[in-house]
Amino acid sequence: MRPPNKTPSSLISAAIINVVARIPPQKVATYGQIAALAGYPRHSRLVGRALGKTDRDVPWFRVINGTGRVSARGLDGNDDLQRMLLQADGVEFGEGGRIDLKVWGWRPEEE
Repeated sequence: MRPPNKTPSSLISAAIINVVARIPPQKVATYGQIAALAGYPRHSRLVGRALGKTDRDVPWFRVINGTGRVSARGLDGNDDLQRMLLQADGVEFGEGGRIDLKVWGWRPEEE
């Protein structure tokens, strides 16, 4: 059995938000990628929670799911907003509303 994670959620959220703030225009990153870069691999759900709670002006719309799609958010309409913001950012959607991660995916190791 693994010991429980004793890192305060505010520190985890700050690490996640700091990574998201680095995503450049015309690039996207996945929830899993952000979690790993923040030091919390296999905790992609924490990324969504942190983005939903932050009051910092970060490019939240550049974070998509691992299949290259905008995650559905129900009736709040933010999935349509996210798609519009990505298109305005210059990101192109392919067939089925998918973003080609080989083309548009952020690779911080290449910066």
